[in-house]
Order: sequence, then structure tokens, then C-alpha cells
Amino acid sequence: MIENTRIIKPPSIKLQQAIKIIFLGDSITQSGLLPDGYITRISKQITKQYPKLDIELIGAGINGHRVPHCLKRLDRDVLQHQPSIVVIYIGVNDVWHWQHNRGTTAADFDAGLREIIARIQTIGAHTMLCTPSLIGEQLNGGNNYDNMLDHYAQISRDIAHETGSQLLDLRVAFMTYLSTHNTHNAATGILTTDGVHLNKHGNQFLSRLILEALHLPTVDCINPVSVHDQFNINSTLG
Repeated sequence: MIENTRIIKPPSIKLQQAIKIIFLGDSITQSGLLPDGYITRISKQITKQYPKLDIELIGAGINGHRVPHCLKRLDRDVLQHQPSIVVIYIGVNDVWHWQHNRGTTAADFDAGLREIIARIQTIGAHTMLCTPSLIGEQLNGGNNYDNMLDHYAQISRDIAHETGSQLLDLRVAFMTYLSTHNTHNAATGILTTDGVHLNKHGNQFLSRLILEALHLPTVDCINPVSVHDQFNINSTLG
């Protein structure tokens, strides 16, 4: 069961002459830099809307990474770049890797995320914390890790609230979308290629969610659903 779900709107974010947005995460974020990936889509949209501004997007996603990995490389991949905004999308592997007994305990997930956010906030950057999204696309608890993923998503919600971070509740957004678009209760193929990694529609969907969360235009960000209707609301590899 998903509890206390909410999408927290950010404080007003002003696009200045120079702004740097870093995306911290795992292989989902790493793939976001591909030609059809969500980071590439966001970059193209921002460049089109604000051609005179120096807005840099940096992808800091690494395949297989969990919260402990992100914490270890935080200085190198995030803090040394002096970002204006950091989008943290992590947690899927912290749950999924329990299939090989290499997941992250709830306590370590909580403590690690809190330390990551505290250190980012120390340099004055705006933090957007995403809840972990999917490990399988079936509905009504049909995926093996639904209960654990819901628990870790709730940890992320609580941390966002307690640290004053912006929350982007991808767990709710993705499951709400699937509830109306996965009519055959498929395990994959609606928003993902394998239940975890995003396909074209998944990248379109996520790019729009992030752009809207940042209060940036989405007019050219084609998406299979109106996010507002449902939820009221030069990239380089790091």
C-alpha cells in the first residue's frame, strides 16, 4: 500500500544566465543520455526555450548503482561541479538487487539518502528527490518486489518532507499511469523494456514529469498522457 503520497511543488526556481542541473542515479539515469533518453529530451527542450541562457545538464548515472555507491562518488560526480539543481533518482537497485542478496537495507537506504541530501544542501543546491519507480509493470501487487518498493518509496517521501527537499513521486505517477494504460496487466512494455529500464514512452513520460516539476515548458515534450490532468501538477556522462 502506498501511504501519504504527494507531489510537492518546488519553491520558485529562477533560470539565471548560468545554471547547472545534475541527474544522480543508476542505469536508468545513465540511459537518459541516449538520443531518445529523458535527459536528452529535457536538454533539447530547455535549449529550444532558452537559447540565450547557459544551462548545462550533466548525467551522473552508473549502471547497477545503489545509494551507497552514489554516496561514495558524490564529491566527484556532483559536488565538485557546483550544481544549481540535483535530481536524485535512485532506489530501484537498492530493492531489486536483493534477488542476489546485494540490496540495501532500509536503514542504510534512509541514512545514505539523508547524507547525500545534507551534503548537496550544504553547497546551496536545490534537491529534487524522486521515489523509486518500477520493478515490473503488473498491477495490484503482481510484481515480486512491489511491497518492498512501496516501503522504500515511503522512506524517500519521508526524507523529502523532513529535509525540505522537493519530492517527485515517480512511484505514484508511474503506477497511476499503468492503472489506466496497462489493460492487459503486462509485466513489461508499457513504460519499460524489462520492467525497470524506460522505453520510448517511459522516457517521454519522465521528461515531462521533471520539466513540469521544475516549472519549465513542455510544449514540445510529446507524452502519451497529460501529467497535469492526472497528477495536478550539452549532456555529459558523470
